[in-house]
Amino acid sequence: MILNIISLLVIALAIRAVVRLARMFVMWLGRGKTLERALDEDRLSAEARQAADDAESWQAKRHLEGAAGVGGIPHPHLSGPLRSEVLRADVSRREEYLDRIHLGWYQVVLIFFLGSIAGLVLEETWMLVTAGLTQSRVGLVWGPFSPLYGFGAVLLTIVSFQLRKRHATWWQTFLLAVLIGGSLEQVTGWSMETLFHAQSWTYAYLPDAITQWVAWRFLFFWGVIGLVWSRFVMPELLYRIGMPTTRRQVIFVSLLAAYLSADIFMTLVCFNRQKARNQGIPAKTSLESWVDEHYSDEWIASRFQNLVVGTQL
Repeated sequence: MILNIISLLVIALAIRAVVRLARMFVMWLGRGKTLERALDEDRLSAEARQAADDAESWQAKRHLEGAAGVGGIPHPHLSGPLRSEVLRADVSRREEYLDRIHLGWYQVVLIFFLGSIAGLVLEETWMLVTAGLTQSRVGLVWGPFSPLYGFGAVLLTIVSFQLRKRHATWWQTFLLAVLIGGSLEQVTGWSMETLFHAQSWTYAYLPDAITQWVAWRFLFFWGVIGLVWSRFVMPELLYRIGMPTTRRQVIFVSLLAAYLSADIFMTLVCFNRQKARNQGIPAKTSLESWVDEHYSDEWIASRFQNLVVGTQL
């Protein structure tokens, strides 16, 4: 129990560090700070603008002259009411932005990327807490990605975005999230077993199982996730992602899309070759020979630790 608690604390600290680094990287790509955007668009009162200007001047002086340059003057902070005003200004800007934005490849790639990582972290944390397992549950041969969650995040975002425009009720959002999650699990599970004779999960042993890959309890979880995503995560995520405003952003997301496409392609090739090897079919191309050499059955078993293949089903 103590080990599990320590592990969760380590995970929480690691996530916090990653989030901090991600924010710094996003700033480097070209996104501005919340307060700066509010100031630029004149959404704050005179008092809030003055407090923000004081804080900005203090930071600039510290950056140029060092700690001694501020002469012991304490860092000016926005008061609680002024912070609330900044937050309201940011929410107002976010809602106006969401009314104008059109989803495109730029947002889809980043949402798939973030959803694949976040879903994997949540699943592995859930397995650690509930079953004490520290099992690798990745879904692609390269990187910490679970594409099931990535596709789920993209579909939930597209549907939630449309539901927001139509002012859908919470139960409509819940039911659509249930439908999306159940369909993803059914199609993914069936495809893996049918095409590659592989299985990453099964609910056949559960009393509330609907099919081998779908169970009522997890449909409920999908509905809750959909509600949270639609009401809290999706609006802020799309607002933070925004539209590409610098060449750095376009280049980065283009390279990310190419990498994820290659990752998915290579994963399918590896699973297909594993199925062929189990059937005694030799490699026919140089790519298949290279895959057999570098992505053997032992490597796949080590990488996809929750995967059951072939005769083990």
